[in-house]
Amino acid sequence: MNVVEQVAELMRVAARTAPKARGIDLLEIKVIKGETIKKLSKKMLQIGKAANNNTFLRDGENILKAEAIVLLGTVSRYLGLRLCGYCGYANCAEAEKAKLMCALNTGDLGIAIGSAVSVAMDHRIDNRVMYSVGKTALEMGLLGKEVVAAYGVPLSATGKNPFFDRD
Repeated sequence: MNVVEQVAELMRVAARTAPKARGIDLLEIKVIKGETIKKLSKKMLQIGKAANNNTFLRDGENILKAEAIVLLGTVSRYLGLRLCGYCGYANCAEAEKAKLMCALNTGDLGIAIGSAVSVAMDHRIDNRVMYSVGKTALEMGLLGKEVVAAYGVPLSATGKNPFFDRD
């Protein structure tokens, strides 16, 4: 296992141990490499062409320069709080009736992503959080059928971060 892959595994640990609402872990975290990255790129390019979306086209090309990609996603579950309202409803029971995603689930995902990318930064591994990677991973079922929101973090160790090439 090379250094980038080792850091990807450390990122998984950092995301897993990040604080979560009520201590309930609803995250799915996976590291992909090699052929899976190529399949992900191909699907991103298909999405980009079909939707005339330059973000997916650009990111689909950029991830081919990644040695590994950390995928992080969350399922949506109500936490049974009687007083919260972060989703716009008074409590979880009302949100569940409206079939709304729990805001704390996505909040936990964001905290986990922050913990993960801080590990990459500590090891000076180039990275970038990409919603396009996460959305495509969801469409491909890479994180399982229950995951409803996801992001991807491609990783590289070269002279220039290839994930910041922007038009």
